[in-house]
Amino acid sequence: MIIVSACLLGRNCKYDGGNNGNEAVKELVRGCEVLAVCPETAAALPAPREPSERRGDRIVSRDGKDLTDAFRKGAEACFARVMERRNEIEFAVLKANSPSCGSGRIYDGTFTGRLVPGSGVFAEMLEEEGVPVYTEADAENGVPENE
Repeated sequence: MIIVSACLLGRNCKYDGGNNGNEAVKELVRGCEVLAVCPETAAALPAPREPSERRGDRIVSRDGKDLTDAFRKGAEACFARVMERRNEIEFAVLKANSPSCGSGRIYDGTFTGRLVPGSGVFAEMLEEEGVPVYTEADAENGVPENE
């Protein structure tokens, strides 16, 4: 089973109400069992909403609201779903740079497009559990199907 950010599969859960549908990700998981997740939707955050970025241990929206608790709640809900089937999980393909799903690099919290080393809340939980986490860029470059 592969965990995939729902927005990469074309679901309209992105902060702006749209999606990040990605053909390379869809092709990678074709024929596989997929567990689609959106920690932000799981937190009952609306779409559309103000964009948010991670600033250290906090997650703030562009208009200054601290959404840390909501993001953590959503990440924990998705993580619980994953743990129910942990032994079946091969890897995850999550949305790059996201405060929930980014892996390795995320936006720095200044809303200037600057990236810094780090991971989103949900991605961190998976990484700590030993689940390999990739982004759509990795899928475009050929993530091994049986990692």
